[in-house]
Amino acid sequence: MEFAWVNVTMNSLTRNTPRFWLATSALMLTLLVGSLGAQSERRALFNGRNLDGWEHVGPGSFVVEGGLLKTRGGMGLLWFTHEKIQRATVRVVFRLTAKDADSGLFIRIPEKPTEPWMPVNRGYEAEIGDWPDEYSRAGVLYSFTGTQSHPLKPAGEWNTMEVTIDGSHTIIFVNGEKITDFHEGDSVPAKKESSDPERGPRPDSGYIGLQNEPGPEVDFKEVSVMPLPR
Repeated sequence: MEFAWVNVTMNSLTRNTPRFWLATSALMLTLLVGSLGAQSERRALFNGRNLDGWEHVGPGSFVVEGGLLKTRGGMGLLWFTHEKIQRATVRVVFRLTAKDADSGLFIRIPEKPTEPWMPVNRGYEAEIGDWPDEYSRAGVLYSFTGTQSHPLKPAGEWNTMEVTIDGSHTIIFVNGEKITDFHEGDSVPAKKESSDPERGPRPDSGYIGLQNEPGPEVDFKEVSVMPLPR
């Protein structure tokens, strides 16, 4: 009986070989797509409840109220402690509570910060603010790259900024508009102010952080990361 079952099964597969391979290929494709989807899944870094996974350095603070992350005074930095970010897109959804509210998303911070100025001078700041100078508008790498755009919505409305870190390449979109497309080694202007970031290369990976500045608060309702496809 066992031999007969094997023989019948083999005969059935032989008669239906195209159908068999089609089904097998479809199954393998489904598994592959599922695997790639798992690798590219977006992951929340801010849980909407507390500051688990985050640490603050410098003056001022961040607080969590009503599911939002809110700046208080400054200048300080709230940085994500669990990992360095590389080959990924970081997304922040934020709103300015007044036109002169100010913040920034820091990327490529090479070491764990113990004070707020090391990230300024050794990382990059993706600007969150609406200032007259083209090198300090939302979506630029503060004082390194410029834009003629003012991509932010009016104060009180939500904005989305996506910062892609891909090796030495940094791309920044604000509300769907590309603001920055920067490769390490591109020419940048000289420092204008003593407080401007030091020039020089930044690493391919690093910690990220959110800046709190004196003045009106900036609110965040999402901070998330999605790995780039392999």
